[in-house]
Amino acid sequence: MSQDGGRTPEILLLGASGKVGTLLRDSWAEAVGEAARLVPVARDGRAGLRWAPGDPLDRLPRVDAVAALWGVTPGPGRDLADNTRLALLAQEIGAATGARVVLHASSGAVYRPGPDPLREEDGPDPVSAYGAAKAEMEAALAGARGPRAVCLRIGNVAGADSLFAAMVQGGTVTLDRFTDGQGPRRSYLDPADLARILAALATADTQSLPPVLNTAAPVATPMADIARAAGRAVAWREAPEGAAACVALDTERLSRHCPLDHAAASPARLARHAHALDSATEQTS
Repeated sequence: MSQDGGRTPEILLLGASGKVGTLLRDSWAEAVGEAARLVPVARDGRAGLRWAPGDPLDRLPRVDAVAALWGVTPGPGRDLADNTRLALLAQEIGAATGARVVLHASSGAVYRPGPDPLREEDGPDPVSAYGAAKAEMEAALAGARGPRAVCLRIGNVAGADSLFAAMVQGGTVTLDRFTDGQGPRRSYLDPADLARILAALATADTQSLPPVLNTAAPVATPMADIARAAGRAVAWREAPEGAAACVALDTERLSRHCPLDHAAASPARLARHAHALDSATEQTS
């Protein structure tokens, strides 16, 4: 990982107080160490620098890269089109802070799930409103001004997806069972591996970076295996029509910049974030 004249590269983190941003901050020191420094930014200031959209850009420091992990997820009263607006603002922030690259949080939801690993070349074909919003964000960034824009099509982040939300409740986790007798498999990403990926991309030759990049462990992980590794019982229900048995991201492109081995998809490794959530729940109860 290159450094400029021995100076530690700095990465401005937008969305530092969100679920993924919090997990990333908690994992950064152990995963990256002194190879790159994270500069968190949050609206309330509790997770780092206090800054919110609408504030002057000159309040932000000079950095080498911007990691735009902010965004809007589905929910009542939420406008998914804000994903595009925030992405274009992140490009402005990148230009104002002197960043060489802006790493945008897109999603594997831009793809139509299928039996084979999904490649960047397959292009967007979303089946959900959220996936469509992220695909629109990517299209807007293709012609955006500012630093190099890279859209990270991120898989399920351990500790932040619906499976882990269900496991916080403790007890039994209910999963879909498909006609082959198996449960859902998904491409997961440990927050520590996300930290390593961001650090590697932030210091890479920008001309070597593609506009879109699948971001996940190299193989998909059965969700039931993660639940069991976290000490949860699994109950089954018949998968409804349209449910996806497998969402696996091909990570050959990613491996050129930050190769991950199959241990990155280990259920035990991913499940440790459920244990961390349990501990946090106990401390606040």
